[in-house]
Order: sequence, then structure tokens, then C-alpha cells
Amino acid sequence: MKTFMAKPADIDRKWFVVDAAGLPLGRVATTVADILTGKVKPIYTPHVDCGDFVIVLNSDQVVLTGKKLTDKKHRWHTGYIGGLKEVDYGTMMRENSVKVVELAVKGMLPKTSIGRKQFTRLHVSKDANHNHQAQQPQAVEVKGVRK
Repeated sequence: MKTFMAKPADIDRKWFVVDAAGLPLGRVATTVADILTGKVKPIYTPHVDCGDFVIVLNSDQVVLTGKKLTDKKHRWHTGYIGGLKEVDYGTMMRENSVKVVELAVKGMLPKTSIGRKQFTRLHVSKDANHNHQAQQPQAVEVKGVRK
């Protein structure tokens, strides 16, 4: 018996919606990363981009557990001497909650050209409105969370 290897022509991309209101950031990010990489499909092949499109709603209402709002920091370097910058996640959630969700998902994707392509299929919205109704997205429930 031969092992099935997906080809780009075999991929059928669908659209999914994840409502992040009141859910932990990590649970939302792992669910979204699995859909973006295609790991939820039976035809998943690691070296082929099998993933789907994902819309994340209500990024303003995502929850960071414990003391992450004050203790966890996002650090980056500008490229200049002494250019190390940092901001705590409480400030990031107030100013740009979309970036918080994007950073969490991006960290769970492969660090390759395939991962960069998969990241382009992520659409994050601050509220419950999105402009992708024409694609008829299906709702996805985040696993391991009781509402």
C-alpha cells in the first residue's frame, strides 16, 4: 500500500470562523494554527500547504490567564544600537488586540516559507463584524474550553 501525498491540486480551501470572546488566548491560537496548517484534514501532508482560511472574531475579549497582562512582555529589536523595545500585554490588549492574537498564532506556525504563506490566510477582527460573508464561513468551536 502506498502512502498518500497531497498535491496542490488536491487542496480544497474552506473558510472558518472562531469566536474568541471569553476564551484563553492559547486555546484559540492552537485551534487556529491547526486549521491554518491543515492538521485537521485527513489529507494533511507536512511539505504541502493544506490549510484553510480562518477568521477570528472578538479579539478584544480574548482572555489572558494568571498575571500575564502585567508580567508577560512582547520584545522586539528595531535594528539600531540600543533598540530593544518591550511592551506588556496589558498595554497591547488595550491598544492593539489584533496583534496579540496574530503573534500567538504566528508563533505556532512553522518558521518556513510554508508557514509564512499560511499566516496570510488569517484574518483577525476586534469585534463580531467581518467582511467575508460571501465566503460562507463555518463556525468552529475551540476544544477543551467550557463556556
